[in-house]
Amino acid sequence: MTDAIARTNERNQLFKDLFSGKTPKRVPISNPATQDFAIQYAGLDLAECQWDLTKLEPVYDKFCQDFYTDTYPGGSIRIPSHYQILGSTPIVMSSSGFMQHPDVVGMLAEEYDEFIASPYDCIVETILPRLYTEFNGPPGKVAMALAKAMKAQADDLASLGAIRAKMNAKYGFAAMVGALTEAPFDFMSDFLRSFKGISGDVRRYPDKVAAACEAVLPLMIKKGTLPNPSMLGYTFVPLHMAPYLREKDFAALYWPTFKKMVETLAGMGQSVQLFVEQDWMRYIDYLYELPENTIMRFEYGDPKLIKEKLGKKHIISGLYPVTLLQTGTKQQCVDKAKELLDILAPGGRYWWQADKSIIHLDINGPVVENLRAVLDYVHENGTY
Repeated sequence: MTDAIARTNERNQLFKDLFSGKTPKRVPISNPATQDFAIQYAGLDLAECQWDLTKLEPVYDKFCQDFYTDTYPGGSIRIPSHYQILGSTPIVMSSSGFMQHPDVVGMLAEEYDEFIASPYDCIVETILPRLYTEFNGPPGKVAMALAKAMKAQADDLASLGAIRAKMNAKYGFAAMVGALTEAPFDFMSDFLRSFKGISGDVRRYPDKVAAACEAVLPLMIKKGTLPNPSMLGYTFVPLHMAPYLREKDFAALYWPTFKKMVETLAGMGQSVQLFVEQDWMRYIDYLYELPENTIMRFEYGDPKLIKEKLGKKHIISGLYPVTLLQTGTKQQCVDKAKELLDILAPGGRYWWQADKSIIHLDINGPVVENLRAVLDYVHENGTY
């Protein structure tokens, strides 16, 4: 057995134990730095590398070699080629090379009834042509644009998959597989009504918002379903709008379909990882109600209260402030890691991740050395 295979087996067991409620041999670790960070770390042009993915293999090799992690680091979910081919307005590349999500309106308020009656048809016939310019025009033109975009995406995913396979064979990461979906309310906000639009809708016609969330729920479940659900597979769900809602609106409009979605996905035998964005402390008792061993990566919150309220049922992650890596000394960064280990690791159900991903790298700043020191410290000292 090669060293890489042995490392993969060891890491797989860490996550199998973690996701099944057992206490792993040590605390598993995920590097919070992204592909964008890795490209900058390698000293290459961000936009150029995203348009020519053949440049990424040495980028990932250096990234994997220099920063400890148990899971494959730096993956990208937004590759520019197919977005540009389709004339995307909700996902665009900035002049600096970062992929961004402007606040867009894909569905008008007067189109709620159409959407509720048939979400899929409304998305295909009305919303996509509004958000993607190349979906407008004669059917032949639209079909050609879609074919080109699908081919570009397939080629890009194949290139990234080949790099990942090489890195896994060399470094032996855990064999994790993932899907991505959204809470129905967040989907309505992010791509259909916009932040401003959904905020007004909640006050003006909450019944239509609730009905739209129920109508789109099956699509969100389908999007989050793994082809072959397994103990090492999970669905990633970034949570956006809840902290901006009054609790009564959260309870009536956000929570019911979100809870149904998580319960359905967990019932298929796969884990669900929530990225609990902003401060959810007033909703912490709601989170407890989710299926056992739901993974909750917190951006903000009181670690002691989170551990006390959720730590015996759910898997806690996040809370390490990436801003400290930019502003703190190496010792301060390591001390923070120790503090969180002391609070969150006892009793198990803890996965070390930071409070958010690291996208931008100030090459002259302390982030590289501080991040490396923290990852190494948790690897060497992360016992339960």
